[in-house]
Amino acid sequence: MAELKYRYTAPSGQTISLFQGDLTEEDVDAIVNAANERLQHGGGVAGAIVARGGRVIQEESNRVAPVPTGKAAITGAGNLKARWVIHAVGPVYRADDPRMDELLRSAAWSSLMLAHERGLKSIAFPAISSGIFGFPKKPCAAILISAALDFTVQYPDSTLRDIRFTIIDSPTVDVFLQEFKERFGVDQSG
Repeated sequence: MAELKYRYTAPSGQTISLFQGDLTEEDVDAIVNAANERLQHGGGVAGAIVARGGRVIQEESNRVAPVPTGKAAITGAGNLKARWVIHAVGPVYRADDPRMDELLRSAAWSSLMLAHERGLKSIAFPAISSGIFGFPKKPCAAILISAALDFTVQYPDSTLRDIRFTIIDSPTVDVFLQEFKERFGVDQSG
């Protein structure tokens, strides 16, 4: 079971939360997969999702691929507790490319919009692009949390009420926790 580390309640009543735990075990409407453009789920978060959810996720992904960097696609979730997997294609980090931040933000925004358009109530994100894709963790946290906050401002009446980041490794959780505290101040989880 994921452990709540921080919760912010937006003026709209929507929540943006940080949990430490296994994304594949989240009981939400959709979990977000940190995917590549071909939607081949070999390692990292993607590999864990297919290992837990079953080959059907890869088979459905093969039918919707390719997905351009900065966009997202949706498939069923196989044997996972979640009903859907949203495959967000974040950028492979290159320090000399000025589009990195916008591509990461776009991948998160595309995921939120897919959930919104389908009338979903809850979504759980990993730290997209910050693993093998090499996106620095601090700007990754700032961009993803900012996208979630902007969504609550632009779509305060959305069915999407629970936006969470569920991250398994402590160093990344610590970076996200620091970003939550810098942005929102006192922890509102308890």
